Amino acid sequence: MSDQITVSVNGSRVLVPGGASVAVAIAIAGAHCRTSVTGEPRRALCAIGICFECRAQIDGVQHQRSCQVSCRDGMQVNTDD
Repeated sequence: MSDQITVSVNGSRVLVPGGASVAVAIAIAGAHCRTSVTGEPRRALCAIGICFECRAQIDGVQHQRSCQVSCRDGMQVNTDD
């Protein structure tokens, strides 16, 4: 890991360690990734990209598995939170 970088999660600036996944940025922001069809908040579960619970919009691309994407400075993340 390297220096901290800034990522926007739902419009809020979040500092994360360089090399951290977007799922980490979402957790640091105190947000959840998406809402289930029954209305329950969902967060990263498996952290290896199999379960798809951590889907979020990353830089305008929907349904990205946030546990599989590394943060970049200035990245824009939007969740169902």
